[in-house]
Amino acid sequence: MSYESVIFDNDGVLLTLTSMDTHQAGTRRAFERVGVVDPEPDHLEAMRIGVTPDRLDAVCRHYDLDPDRFWTARDGAISEAQRAAIRAGEKRPYGDIRALDRLDGPLGVVSSNQQATVDFAFDHFDLDRHFETVRARPPTVESIHRKKPRPYYIEQALADLGVTDALYVGDSESDIEAARRAGIDSAFVRRPHTVDTDLSVTPTYDVDGLETVVDLAD
Repeated sequence: MSYESVIFDNDGVLLTLTSMDTHQAGTRRAFERVGVVDPEPDHLEAMRIGVTPDRLDAVCRHYDLDPDRFWTARDGAISEAQRAAIRAGEKRPYGDIRALDRLDGPLGVVSSNQQATVDFAFDHFDLDRHFETVRARPPTVESIHRKKPRPYYIEQALADLGVTDALYVGDSESDIEAARRAGIDSAFVRRPHTVDTDLSVTPTYDVDGLETVVDLAD
């Protein structure tokens, strides 16, 4: 390959996005598990996706919850909901996933999703055979501070693979910014949900799918 390695985001790049209904159901279940049976709608929204440490602290203060206990419940419930969606065929690999067979060098994954979710999906779809390292979030509050656009998990993957010259493939601005901070090139994938996305950061490449990524890496 022209790069030592290619590292991929998962959701929106390798697998289709999780529906908002799935995230909503998982988040509501998490509140129920810590004794909050009727959370306010804006708190459900804040804990559904894109959670920040400040939002987590504010919501937990409102209900007098321990942040670590709630976050463990939240990540566990949403992971369970996503695994059910995978089993039901609602979340699945994109059609161009076969392009991975053409890549010869070591490959990795860095996702802001739960490690349990990504591990289950890759086992279910027999994708784990492609990757030498898969870095995603453990169910800890600390992981929120380390997720993209911070480069922490990308740097961990680079160390796992023993490389410095890699291409990171993502579908969000946080992916592109995390790659920049890690000092590596990036490719922004135009999936159906990103066809019309205007970026405020500039990727190294703007591509239409995994086949183009493979062409770049050959």
